[in-house]
Amino acid sequence: MNLFGSSGIRDIVDGKLTPEFCLAVSKAIGTTLPQTAQVCIATDARITRDVVKTAVTTGLLYCGIDVVDFGIIPTPALALLTREMGFDSGIMITASHNPPEFNGIKLFNGNSLGYSQAQEERIENIFFSNKFRASSWSGVGLLTVANGVSEEYFKYIRRKLPVMSGNGLKVVVDPGNGAASNFASRFLRDLGYDVLAINDEPDGMFPNRSSEPKEDTLVKTIDFLCDKDADLAVCYDGDADRVVFCDRDGFLGYNEMVAFISRLVLKKSMSRKVATTVETGRLLDLALADLGGEVIRGRVGDVNVAHLVREHDAAIGVEQVGVYIMPELGYYPDSMYATALLLNEIRHAGEIRETCRQWPELFFGKAKIACADIAKQMVMDTMRDSYQVPLVKETNTLDGIRYELDDAWLLVRPSGTEPVIRVIAEAESEDKMNNLLKEATKQVRELVELSEAPA
Repeated sequence: MNLFGSSGIRDIVDGKLTPEFCLAVSKAIGTTLPQTAQVCIATDARITRDVVKTAVTTGLLYCGIDVVDFGIIPTPALALLTREMGFDSGIMITASHNPPEFNGIKLFNGNSLGYSQAQEERIENIFFSNKFRASSWSGVGLLTVANGVSEEYFKYIRRKLPVMSGNGLKVVVDPGNGAASNFASRFLRDLGYDVLAINDEPDGMFPNRSSEPKEDTLVKTIDFLCDKDADLAVCYDGDADRVVFCDRDGFLGYNEMVAFISRLVLKKSMSRKVATTVETGRLLDLALADLGGEVIRGRVGDVNVAHLVREHDAAIGVEQVGVYIMPELGYYPDSMYATALLLNEIRHAGEIRETCRQWPELFFGKAKIACADIAKQMVMDTMRDSYQVPLVKETNTLDGIRYELDDAWLLVRPSGTEPVIRVIAEAESEDKMNNLLKEATKQVRELVELSEAPA
């Protein structure tokens, strides 16, 4: 049995993620740390943040770990400050882009790198064996609250940024009522941008749009951008480890933006390598070809990408959903730095679409099918054994099943963060993309229904 998915532990509160469960998990985490360790903890804006944080904090204190509470801050800030303020570990209470009923526990080492699979397995072994370390009443940890941590993060990022170009962009900031509320807008104003904020108050119910920023959830944001005659909108997910972008013509695309920002980074880097996942499209390869870029694909999840960046000394790590890992900062996703880098490097907002129009047109589509976690393995095993895709050149089973064709690819993969199976397709023609997506989705849905049928 596994506690961890592709991005920490995540589930519905009062489903699996009960206070009792969180307490036991945190005791397992604490048991892996030295008794004198210091841990910082932060949350996103979800309404269950305090109940989960309290349970996790209690378990750590019980194991003799000192805990410093950062309050509500984005995941990038928690990850960076774990290292810069000298903590042994950092814990983020978040379910990232998931709906409001979810919450989770995400772990960072003292060097800002997410916990490895080996570290997660050690925690799982302790959890399932109930072999927790207990401190005496005089050896329990201490809890303190830190103030002003946002400013510490801002100071560090400002030191890392090049001299700002002063391009006069008017920028809409949409944190979606998540952890970047009253954070990203302050950060960009401090850098000198004309900022207009929307959905900028923390609200864990995400009342104004989904915590996952996508083309269909950002319609009102794009309308706001146009009404205010702004140049770009920067839009964050629930914990702000993802960022996507819009202009007056609409959503700027996932694969398009990871390709555009990767180009900006490669032009200034000695490394030609970009680390990403099996979910990322071929547009990235095509967009970097003239720079000699080499795209390395691994398993889905920002921690997996971070380890891939370090292993291959890559210039940048990306996930097509809007994750950017910049090794000059650390091996963690930093949406704020990615935003500032983009805004500083472009001369005008139209430069992004002008560049994208020079690349070959590819058609990219996604679907997701609800599937209980317990049924995922059966569905995937059956797909692997029996599903046939015409003209497949290669099948990659690194993470799910990716079918490679001359002019297209198809991925079927169980989510590590939600009870769903994802189907992704990309092709040189829209019809082919739609057909690949439709047929695979139909097959997955039939297998899920079969798994739910009475024996």
